[in-house]
Amino acid sequence: MVDIKISGRKVSVSDALRDHVEVKIGGALKVFDIKPMSCDVVLRVDKNPSNPERKACEVTVFVRDNVVRVVATSDDMYAAIDEAAEKVTRQLRKYKTRIIDRRQRAQAAPVSAVTEENLASLIESAPEEEDDQLVREKYIDLKPMTEEEALVQTDLLGHDFFVFINATTGLTNVIYHRKNGGYGIIKPRIEENE
Repeated sequence: MVDIKISGRKVSVSDALRDHVEVKIGGALKVFDIKPMSCDVVLRVDKNPSNPERKACEVTVFVRDNVVRVVATSDDMYAAIDEAAEKVTRQLRKYKTRIIDRRQRAQAAPVSAVTEENLASLIESAPEEEDDQLVREKYIDLKPMTEEEALVQTDLLGHDFFVFINATTGLTNVIYHRKNGGYGIIKPRIEENE
């Protein structure tokens, strides 16, 4: 049995909601039975009347050194929980498949080099009034991992990029989704000679 922590933001978590989360999310977690695994579920109601899907279920699953995070919204909390459970199942199956594939492959495919053109295509232009305004600050723990593990983590988190310490070189790298498909990696120039 996986430890599922359930909390509510701007909503009280009734026994019925708690039971529904444990059945649906608990069932989704059975796809990937591995220890250690823990799960945080946050049920929230946004107070924005212009948003018809104001109820949300956020699920964060901690599997060994990886994190799987999904968010589902709906006008009904039970529907949001059901959708989140389906997303967790898909993400964990994807993770499980990648782990199996990685074990079966002897070597990972070489990663294409990053060019200025590729990097420039990643930068989105923001409205002019927001260009000089820092809107968010986030701190992360950088963990040593292979490029393949960083790629898996990027997919599991649903982010466009992921910053990590390359286990081979000990240097900071960034892996990212390319707009035209595939992935790219940004490395410090000192890795070029190694």
